[in-house]
Amino acid sequence: MTDHPTGPDHPHDLVGIGIGPFNLSLAALADGIHGGLAATFYEQRHAFHWHPGLLLEGATLQVPFLADLVTLADPASPWSFLNYLRARDRLYPFYFAERFHIQRAEYDAYCRWASQRLPGLHFGHQVDAVRWNPERGLFEVDFTQLHPDGDAEALGRAYTRHIALGIGTEPYVPDPLQPLVDAPAVPVVHSADYLDHRERLLAAEHITVIGSGQSGAEIFLDLLRARPAGAEKIHWLARTEAFAPMEYSKLGLEQFTPDYTRYFHALPEQVRDDLVPRQWQLHKGIDAGTIAAIHDELYRRTLHGGWPDAVLTPGVTVRTAGRVATTKVELHLEHGRQATRTRLTTDAVVLATGYRERPLGRLLAGLDPYLRRDASQRPQIDEHYRLALDPAVTGSVYVQNAERHTHGVGAPDLGLAAWRSATILNHLTGTEPYPLPRRTAFTSFGLEKRDQTRPVPAPRGLVPLTDPR
Repeated sequence: MTDHPTGPDHPHDLVGIGIGPFNLSLAALADGIHGGLAATFYEQRHAFHWHPGLLLEGATLQVPFLADLVTLADPASPWSFLNYLRARDRLYPFYFAERFHIQRAEYDAYCRWASQRLPGLHFGHQVDAVRWNPERGLFEVDFTQLHPDGDAEALGRAYTRHIALGIGTEPYVPDPLQPLVDAPAVPVVHSADYLDHRERLLAAEHITVIGSGQSGAEIFLDLLRARPAGAEKIHWLARTEAFAPMEYSKLGLEQFTPDYTRYFHALPEQVRDDLVPRQWQLHKGIDAGTIAAIHDELYRRTLHGGWPDAVLTPGVTVRTAGRVATTKVELHLEHGRQATRTRLTTDAVVLATGYRERPLGRLLAGLDPYLRRDASQRPQIDEHYRLALDPAVTGSVYVQNAERHTHGVGAPDLGLAAWRSATILNHLTGTEPYPLPRRTAFTSFGLEKRDQTRPVPAPRGLVPLTDPR
């Protein structure tokens, strides 16, 4: 991958917007294309950071270390996690540690190592607008170079044949919980900022954690371990029917393969929309080890009699919320199965309510006349991860982790990062710098379409359905 001064007469082949793990994967694989790819990537932050507020001590990834930036597309890449260990003289310690799932802090450090060495990455650059220039047949990307204090230093424009959007997700606060965020006198934080506020949260007399996913479970466990036995004063609330384990069976995990992604993409739009919410346990459940650790900690606190002052209640929604005086929050709760309601007063709240895809509307306003949308007004995205645009636009806009509605629950999964990046680069170059396997799962998703004019042989011992008998 090469970076060069850009202008309408010397455009980039690719401009990446955002430098999270997915566009970092794209940059790493682009760097390995022989003959060079003129590519540059812009990120408004001044350095790479991956969920810093959730890098709890000992917390691990929920995917194996092979789900790094490159390995599942190019195991020989110099940007692999194993090569990172080699560069840091840590291969043998890792070998003897026998860790298949690495700590989140280590993954964050690995990505930062790659981000500091890959060419063509520009931090402190905020992309403001993207337009298509039909006269030149190029995209125009306007950006602002930012001073470390956040002030604008300079304006710039890049020209490119193609774009890759990797702007990631943002913390999500459901509407009924929004008043909590507007209560500055009470510590109410999203789990994304947990570590920044941990000491203030621990100082609160009573704490409520809302959300039953992995983040909610890890935060509940961390708070529980830090509170004195018998005086924990923690509520853990969840909408789900139970504090359920994440699907982690070997065949279940095949729903995070390219085979399943292709199957899902080919389904009708309404079928896809109905399917995604039902698959919550694939990505919103809790790691079984974390569930066990929570139970162990609660059990340990019963050894000398009594029960811990911790309330774990699933099946509950927060209808409304508001301040009480200036130092407390009142949550209005409803239990769906019981059809009962109650109130809970608390001194601090952690919202482990997940993330949502960042809206593309502001960034892509200049492309809106060319953009094709589905029945729900979402961007249509093809099998190559391209936005469906008017044929007058000869360049491609690829998306990373903005395609759950078209590609399924695997969109934010790190295990599909290298595959998606390789798919994008293969399509962009019109060649195949990264040959990809045709089959990736033992499961056959869906029925194969057969020639209906030819009889299908029946298995031995069975009577064909078309047999006249």
